[in-house]
Amino acid sequence: MTDTFEQSLSHSYLNGANANFIEALYEKYLADPDAVEPRWRDYFRDLEALDPQSGRDIPHSPIREAFEEIGRSSRRGRAQSASDGMDAMAAQKQAAVLRLINAYRVRGHQHADTDPLHLRERPQVPDLDPAFHGLTDADLDTAFNTGSLAAPDRLTLREIIDLVQRVYAGKIGSEYMHITDTAQKRWIQERLEKPLARPQLSSDEKKALLNRLTAAEGIEKYLNSKYVGQKRFSLEGGEATIPILDELVQRGGRDGVEEMVLGMAHRGRLNVLINIMGKSPGELFAEFEGEHAPEHASAGDVKYHMGYSSDIDTPGGPLHLALAFNPSHLEIVNPVVEGSARARMHRHNDDDGHSVLPVLIHGDAAMAGQGVVMETLQLSQARGFYTGGTVHLVINNQIGFTTSNPLDTRSTFYCTEVAKMVQAPIFHVNGDDPEAVLFVTQLAMDYRREFHSDVVIDLICYRRHGHNEADEPSATQPMMYQKIKARPSVRKLYADQLTEEGVIDRDGARAMEREYRDELDAAHVVAPGALEEQDNEFTVDWSPYFDATWDEPVDTTMPVDRIRSLQEKLQWLPEGFELNPRVASVMESRRKMAAGALAMDWGFAEIMAYAGLLEEGHSVRLTGQDSGRGTFFHRNSVLHNAADGSTHTPLKMIPEDRDNFVVIDSLLSEEAVLGFEYGYATADPETMVIWEAQFGDFSNGAQVLIDQFIASGETKWGRLCGLTLYLPHGYEGQGPEHSSARIERFLQLCAEQNIQVCVPSTPAQFFHMIRRQMLRHWRKPLVVMTPKSLLRHKLSTSVLDDLSGGSFKVVIDDTEGVRPSSVQRVVLCSGKVYYDLLEERRRQERSDVALIRIEQLYPFPEAQLSALLKRRYKTVKSVVWCQEEPKNQGAWYQVYHHLTQCITRDQKLTYAGRDPLASPAVGYAKVHYEQQRRLVADALGKIHG
Repeated sequence: MTDTFEQSLSHSYLNGANANFIEALYEKYLADPDAVEPRWRDYFRDLEALDPQSGRDIPHSPIREAFEEIGRSSRRGRAQSASDGMDAMAAQKQAAVLRLINAYRVRGHQHADTDPLHLRERPQVPDLDPAFHGLTDADLDTAFNTGSLAAPDRLTLREIIDLVQRVYAGKIGSEYMHITDTAQKRWIQERLEKPLARPQLSSDEKKALLNRLTAAEGIEKYLNSKYVGQKRFSLEGGEATIPILDELVQRGGRDGVEEMVLGMAHRGRLNVLINIMGKSPGELFAEFEGEHAPEHASAGDVKYHMGYSSDIDTPGGPLHLALAFNPSHLEIVNPVVEGSARARMHRHNDDDGHSVLPVLIHGDAAMAGQGVVMETLQLSQARGFYTGGTVHLVINNQIGFTTSNPLDTRSTFYCTEVAKMVQAPIFHVNGDDPEAVLFVTQLAMDYRREFHSDVVIDLICYRRHGHNEADEPSATQPMMYQKIKARPSVRKLYADQLTEEGVIDRDGARAMEREYRDELDAAHVVAPGALEEQDNEFTVDWSPYFDATWDEPVDTTMPVDRIRSLQEKLQWLPEGFELNPRVASVMESRRKMAAGALAMDWGFAEIMAYAGLLEEGHSVRLTGQDSGRGTFFHRNSVLHNAADGSTHTPLKMIPEDRDNFVVIDSLLSEEAVLGFEYGYATADPETMVIWEAQFGDFSNGAQVLIDQFIASGETKWGRLCGLTLYLPHGYEGQGPEHSSARIERFLQLCAEQNIQVCVPSTPAQFFHMIRRQMLRHWRKPLVVMTPKSLLRHKLSTSVLDDLSGGSFKVVIDDTEGVRPSSVQRVVLCSGKVYYDLLEERRRQERSDVALIRIEQLYPFPEAQLSALLKRRYKTVKSVVWCQEEPKNQGAWYQVYHHLTQCITRDQKLTYAGRDPLASPAVGYAKVHYEQQRRLVADALGKIHG
């Protein structure tokens, strides 16, 4: 670079006059270095940071800020004249300072003192060293512009370094520079840098903080002494969790949150129940002594899986707290909490999460290792699943199971890296600094309120005992537990700090411990602000649903005039709305079906069932990967304008004053989406909540939800749920992965009338089944084996009179008018195979075989089937169960014991179907069709002369 060029710089942009020009030129350089003159290219290259890991945007930021700050200085009238301007070296130093500030914002967290045990060696971060940027000790007392730093306009380098180290490399490590929204980044910067990342607490606030730590430690000591050796999954080492949750509740209530839904695994759960939720210590003690069972549950669950709900007094009024039940599958509760929160938002008419707040408490190894965490984060901003932002708290014990090596639990430095995918800010905080913890909690809550986005608090602490209280952690983690055993508790450390500050004396600190223990001895509720149960307009009364029965009589019919009126509303289109020709054909067919001029198909019956429920005041929520249109182009509940791509959802017009129909084409997730819908259904008994698999076997990806929540939630926890699952099922030669919805797995889970498993075979049956699910008071999950080819099968149709009359039939007798006296064989079946049997029987012109459909496989309709077999067909000797699935799959082995109760002594029960197979179905079309032909032939048997 020539002297002439240096002189031109010192007399141009350095006085702020040409800042915009320089900025534009630099932008041009970033896009293409060869597009600017060589002397400018050399100059900009000299200013850039040399750290290859930082990416080009990192050096650009401080340079841009330097130009902006010089421009601001000029406008404030403090700009130097051209002749007095800084020389090029001074400009380089200024840019270096801004790069250093930026480096601390980006990477200061790597040097932060966030680990109370100091287990990991502090990594080498070259760009946190002033020398890396060309700054020396000689520059320490030189004043520089501070750029966008929330500080005075000019500080010495020494002061700047001191400030950024305290803010970004103290007890809090902040990660937020990955956020692309400038307003969000600026907001965080100001909140971190202005108060120097440290709350200014009064003496009373410090005492209150100590009091919460005393409670967190006190319950653990009490349980350890009273119930020696019993599992409780202690919070010891992470006691700062309790002040965090207390602040979330109180600050949330102050800011308008009326309901808070919490999800957490077992670590610290008992502590939270007692010290936050307000559960009676006496009730907990009874659980330890095996004398307490949850209401409405028959089998119960271990105490550290149980949920709870309560009301807490806050500065903004009562706040309802709901802690979700959760099995030992740790993070699986995450989507359940989000779904419950969304249902509550619907009740509050709350679109942005102002009134309802979800809070998820993670373990460090679980957050990093379990895929449902990622899936749930992916829901956070998705239409139909948005809950206004979740506060995530990681109780980071720095270890997974006791025997785990922390280096084996993840590939990333932090367990929270996954949260960056949704650009959530992450605040790592030392769990042994309660005041830093409190500040981070306030920051997180304020960020969520301001931006309605997820935010993460990573509470870095430790686990004083092993995985459970019977574990011996030092056998496999000797070095970690040497440090833990030598370390005083956070409560002790903070009490000593306050004693030194003169806030409290040692007698006062000991008195806190005694008072808390006395309250436990008296079995008093110890959670601050705990209230008696509060009823308000948003409270759901579940009592009508507890004593209902599955066979409760209910009228599911709809008069023909009403059907036609609703269909007319559904035909309305906005002005200028142009339908795709194929969709237009579907709509025209539905118009004819309503007029009685065309046989009714499944799509019409389904849409009409929803329309009736909506008109009657219920809500309908349907999600799945292709639910708007329907995987098989059968539903078309969302219409797309062929001209401009806009959409119209006819069902949203019924009724016109309430938006009670939601249909969402969900993200490519089964586990998180099904968990979300389960959580929604457990919080709202008056919404028809439906999850639809694209193909039935895709529910495999959500098996944990099915096993641990849907099938067993009522038995373990007394938790009712009316969730409906649509699982397309049927053997049509599409191979192993698109044939079976694994009906055998659902039937294996059936007991105590916990779920319903139905296989409707006509549109009218589907219609009545849907309406029955909502119009009864019986709130149990409904698993439906929905059709594929039957959606357009010429024989699988209904007429309007089937909707205006009748009901859902759990068993359907032969409808071809066979005479019982002529029948030699009765074939029992479910689903599509009925039509294969029917067509073959017609082809053979058989009258000696009766076909009976079992439309509800559980609760099994023994009474109805027995009446047919023991009365109407009592002379028949041969009863056959026919199924498409291999013998070791399908319903055969799960309904066999029911079938034997339904036949007479003289009747012989046999099987007709595919042979046992390890795979759900063959992958070769010719083999499939030959198997299908053979099983139909076996079921019908030989023609009797």
